[in-house]
Amino acid sequence: MIEKIKREWFFNVRADILSGIVVALALIPEAIAFSIIAGVDPMVGLYASFCIAIIISFAGGRPAMISAATGAMALLMGPLVRDYGLEYLFAATILTGVFQVVFGIFKIAKLMKFIPRAVMIGFVNSLAILIFMAQMPHFLGISNMTYVFVAITLLIVYILPRYVKVVPAPLIAIIVLTIVSIFGNMQLETVGDLGNITKTLPSFLIPDIPFNLETLAIIFPYSIAMAVVGLLESLLTASILDDATDTNSNKNREARGQGIANIITGFFGGMAGCAMIGQSGINVRSGGRGRLSTFVAGAFLMFLIIVLGDLVVQIPMPVLVGIMIMVCIGTFDWSSFKYLVKAPRTDAIVMLVTVVIVVATHDLSKGVIAGVILSAVFFAAKISHVNVTKKFTENEHKFFVQGQLFFASVDSFVAAFNNAYQNKNIVIDFSEARIWDDSAVGAIDKVVLKLRENDNSVNIIGLDSASKNLVDKLAIFQNQNAKPTGS
Repeated sequence: MIEKIKREWFFNVRADILSGIVVALALIPEAIAFSIIAGVDPMVGLYASFCIAIIISFAGGRPAMISAATGAMALLMGPLVRDYGLEYLFAATILTGVFQVVFGIFKIAKLMKFIPRAVMIGFVNSLAILIFMAQMPHFLGISNMTYVFVAITLLIVYILPRYVKVVPAPLIAIIVLTIVSIFGNMQLETVGDLGNITKTLPSFLIPDIPFNLETLAIIFPYSIAMAVVGLLESLLTASILDDATDTNSNKNREARGQGIANIITGFFGGMAGCAMIGQSGINVRSGGRGRLSTFVAGAFLMFLIIVLGDLVVQIPMPVLVGIMIMVCIGTFDWSSFKYLVKAPRTDAIVMLVTVVIVVATHDLSKGVIAGVILSAVFFAAKISHVNVTKKFTENEHKFFVQGQLFFASVDSFVAAFNNAYQNKNIVIDFSEARIWDDSAVGAIDKVVLKLRENDNSVNIIGLDSASKNLVDKLAIFQNQNAKPTGS
């Protein structure tokens, strides 16, 4: 046990502490911005980032991964907050965590292998587009000075990292432009105009809502959507960090850990969150490798709020807008334009459909589900063609079947045979085919029985063991004349 603690927590102390501090500094603007997207006070996002980061450092399955309030989750919860209020958000956050714990117990992470790369690209691009769209109300048609501050922020965040790597450029932009705004008496919308930031630690609360089926009906769809989207983003981020650090992670433990973090966060006045691709990348690039880096990120974040809370409320909104626009630019997979040209047409269509559905519905889960289903349909169509070749001799008519025989391919299989054969010795060879379902067995029945009606002798050969077992269980023809044989 002690060795395990050292291996996960204290093998990289100095680098983990420094990287955690850097991440905490970078978390402040994003946590506030995501709170604004969700339509809640900045403290809700800050409390969530603090709680989730602390808890996931203990309960998560991927050391050095940063989890906090995120844009993907904020986008989903916005309508709930607008229509029903903050207390329902806390309840939905708790239920989201319950779903994620259940998913982890039932090892839902293994389903990640069924999400194609095209869907993943569409998912990431959709997230970037939606976050960008959410910035528009705080950017367009407000004032010329707003445009100036957004432009300066973009320049700082884009250019400064080339020369300064110790302190995140977004934090520098916030500090410098906040000072300019205060001392220049700029008339700009600030964080304080959107909600109060209190210099206090989060306290335990029970959501002030009716505990009945009507409430469950309200929060259920939001919670299941947040649970799915949160796990998608978390498991994707975990896979990326696995590759970046050449280490493995426990994806099912990560799912349970995300659930535990959200449950506790909901009871402490925070909104649901998940892993952050950008912040996790910052942590790893800054040298973070252990759980200590995630813990320091959460703890130092709260220290900053308690000590510097009076300054946080004076941050100009255009600066946060500029930062979020850069987050969108960094999140969007710009190589996907080349991907559209070079990838198979079906993959390109899947990616585009995923993006279109997500942007149209503002629901990441719907886009991912649609993309997965469409990929499955394209895959089924691709393998649904069965090739049947013929070799006729004086004594024998032999048919060689190649491909996957299942419900989508039975028509082409049946069409390869006709009723013109009479009094022939017919052999159907399945050595290069596989029988998958009852529809396939039914098609074989249809062909064999039709051929035998014309006094043909029909033998089935070459079935592998799985196919033969299926045919033995379901086929009708095997009770007449010859039986199917294996390879």
